[in-house]
Amino acid sequence: MKPSAESIAATARAASRRGLPPVHLWNPPDCGDLDMRIARDGTWFYLGTPIGRPELVRLFSTILRKDGDRYVLVTPVEKVGITVDDAPFVAVDFTVKGEGLAQTLNFVTNLGDEASAGSEHPIRVERDPATGEPSPYVHIRADLEALIDRKSFYRLVEIGAHHENDGASWFGLWSGGQFFPIIPSAELP
Repeated sequence: MKPSAESIAATARAASRRGLPPVHLWNPPDCGDLDMRIARDGTWFYLGTPIGRPELVRLFSTILRKDGDRYVLVTPVEKVGITVDDAPFVAVDFTVKGEGLAQTLNFVTNLGDEASAGSEHPIRVERDPATGEPSPYVHIRADLEALIDRKSFYRLVEIGAHHENDGASWFGLWSGGQFFPIIPSAELP
């Protein structure tokens, strides 16, 4: 019998009573794919319908794992693939502590996860080859990233700085003692 979102949620509730479950330790049988999708804006869908209960979405997010290029929901007894349009999380806000080299950027996602950008939570920017439009991401946990939303990215650009990186001048961000390049300085107007 193919698992349902309801059976996975029940197992996940039991497994996540004490924080994030140890999904990296679980290796259950693969039960195929579930008709579940995370849209680019962070909305979760089941059978084509948005999941309207935030606590259920949060629960599913705690058992999300990336296996290679595939996103899966994992419990101790089953694993099912889901579709992720871009990134499984959206960074919807951030705070800044300090300045320059001592600056720390603390991100929060649409599901309440938090990450301080640095060596364990790097920021990266992909650019669309056709349009050049940037898509910024921050690592949240265990190969899972958050797309940084547009309003937050604009705020990040306001606090960006120029810095030498690999022999070239880049415009980017400092956080956790690291510089994260966004765009070569020469490409700025």
